[in-house]
Amino acid sequence: MILIFDIGNTNIKTAVFDGDKLLYTWRISTDLKRTGDEYFSLLRPLMRDVEIDFSAIEDVVLSTVVPALIGPFVIVAQHFSGKKPIIIGPDVYAKLSVHVPETAVHEIGADLYCDAFEAWNRYKSPCIITDFGTALSFTAVDDKGNIAGVAIAPGIRTAFNSLFSNTAQIPAIPLDIPPTSLGKNTVISVQSGIVLGYKGLVEGLLKQMKTDLEKETGCKQSDIKVIATGGLNSMLAPITDVFDYIDKDLTLRGMLRIAKSI
Repeated sequence: MILIFDIGNTNIKTAVFDGDKLLYTWRISTDLKRTGDEYFSLLRPLMRDVEIDFSAIEDVVLSTVVPALIGPFVIVAQHFSGKKPIIIGPDVYAKLSVHVPETAVHEIGADLYCDAFEAWNRYKSPCIITDFGTALSFTAVDDKGNIAGVAIAPGIRTAFNSLFSNTAQIPAIPLDIPPTSLGKNTVISVQSGIVLGYKGLVEGLLKQMKTDLEKETGCKQSDIKVIATGGLNSMLAPITDVFDYIDKDLTLRGMLRIAKSI
């Protein structure tokens, strides 16, 4: 079995794979104040509840966009497996088939690299991965497996929370698809602005990125696959046709593929 930790700014996703089969996933909140022992104490009962045999864990793989948590999760990995984890970062990128521009090798998020690595190896075509997380990111890969560039915007939930925290008269409301763009009350007005606004952002930016990817790398726009991943992709999927594929576990599967490739 392989144990995976995908550490984001908001949540830490933990997964257990048996071969290529995803057995279990859990989410806990990211907290910079927790020690490795505290994270272990949170995760151990979750895994024991489903009778995971810790002695069967062959490798632990770690991807993080929160550098301060590398140390604590090295401790977590050692508690579970007795060995250090595979840490996905610049030292690993150089050994793999998806290439990062030299100017970005120390800047690109490990999660975005994992997305790109899985998408390229799965579809073998130029692609743009749209990852709906704390940040909304778009990672473009050309037909030779080179990361051609990234666009980053505030995530849907991030924008939603910012609106409420900075306005006095807008209450917390459900983040749902509105029945119309013409809001007649505060709830629908905000849903229209956020949900339909992000629909326009995603569609417009993907169109521009396809144009630029063709212009800069020679990829045909008709060959470019668009893959959506991340927790909030399901919000836009019903109201747009820009996604060729949706895989909420793309990052985890990219981490697994990387672990098997090095």
